[in-house]
Amino acid sequence: MKTGVIILIIIVLLLFWFGSTFVSHRNEMVRKREAVNSAWSQVDVVLQRRADLIPNLVETVKGFATHEEKVFGDIAAARSALINAKTPSEKIAANGQLDGALGRLLVVVENYPQLRSNENFLRLQDELAGTENRIAIERRRYNETVQDYNTYIGLFPNNIIASLAGFQRNDAYFKAEEGSRQAPKVNFSTPPPQPAPAPQQ
Repeated sequence: MKTGVIILIIIVLLLFWFGSTFVSHRNEMVRKREAVNSAWSQVDVVLQRRADLIPNLVETVKGFATHEEKVFGDIAAARSALINAKTPSEKIAANGQLDGALGRLLVVVENYPQLRSNENFLRLQDELAGTENRIAIERRRYNETVQDYNTYIGLFPNNIIASLAGFQRNDAYFKAEEGSRQAPKVNFSTPPPQPAPAPQQ
């Protein structure tokens, strides 16, 4: 009889320990998942800010480079994909397309010295450069938060609790696309004048 009571007490204690551990770890997973959502919302804000700047930038460039329709069309399509994307994975993919399209626009700009000295264009350049820097910061924070969440739910015994509670790994990382390991430099300043050739004797 005493043995049965002891076993029952041990079972109750184990159930209590498991229940408290489950609740504690699940609550931490909720906190980390919400941290990921919060970090993503900051990324989303700066992506939207850049999307809002692009139409003005394109219109300014069109004033000087009217025949670059392919580049303008690529930017419009990429911007539309970004605005209409619903999930982080879709927005990350659309942002990669927009990065490539903007990179091609910067190549076009290099061919128009008058555009590079246009006051409106220079103002947009500064705003876009600031936004690109902010995107880089928020993207890094988001990736770190996702990594922290994934690491936590992947550790034992958290992985068991995560499976029971329905928490899944988040693979929506910002990754550099092939061919775009280096972000395009947003610098449209007029190149310094070249020295005049020395007069021939």
